Amino acid sequence: MDKSIIDVIQEASLAVQLTMAFMAILSVYSVFRIVERVLTYRKASDQTISFVLGLREHLKSGSMAKALESANAQKDSPVAKVIGAGIHAYQVGDQARHTKGPDDVGDFDIVDSVNRALDRVKERESSGLRKGLSGLGTVATATPFIGLFGTVIGIINAFKLLNGNATIEVIGPAIAEALYSTAFGLLVAIVAAMSYNYCTQRVEEMTVDMNDVSSEFLDHVLREGRH
Repeated sequence: MDKSIIDVIQEASLAVQLTMAFMAILSVYSVFRIVERVLTYRKASDQTISFVLGLREHLKSGSMAKALESANAQKDSPVAKVIGAGIHAYQVGDQARHTKGPDDVGDFDIVDSVNRALDRVKERESSGLRKGLSGLGTVATATPFIGLFGTVIGIINAFKLLNGNATIEVIGPAIAEALYSTAFGLLVAIVAAMSYNYCTQRVEEMTVDMNDVSSEFLDHVLREGRH
């Protein structure tokens, strides 16, 4: 008599059931992390595009205050956070130069302060973009082996059932639970691996954006210092 997947799992050994349950937990975690990262990256990308378009206009008009206000408004954009830190460092340095005098605070000091502020925030934002990806990578790596463990247990149970009168009806369920364990492990691993690669690519793209916009902003600060 044909049995459904649910029937096979319900009749499987405790070890295989625990293995399948553990992989189910990993699959739920993977789905949660994938959805959370995709939504985060989409929101960051949309806000970054809006911020960069406005930033160029603000820098052309020489309005650092409006650029900083725009950066503070785009709270989910890593680029906006990086440039916001750079603008703040520039304003602090410029204010110090007017207070103490250009001999005490030179253009090099301001540029160096801005550059260090940009680098600090870039590192922090890059780390934030990679949040949870190590767990997703672990799921992609580990679940095939976890599924294989269930397969081995199922095959062992099948061999235990072998005797002179064994039929496919007798050993079939044990073999089926072994194969289902393998298939489930591979399914979870494939989804996690593909999602991990996608998320890693998005992180690299946004890291490039942070570096490019930071470089453009630093060039602007250097030009301002020469005027």
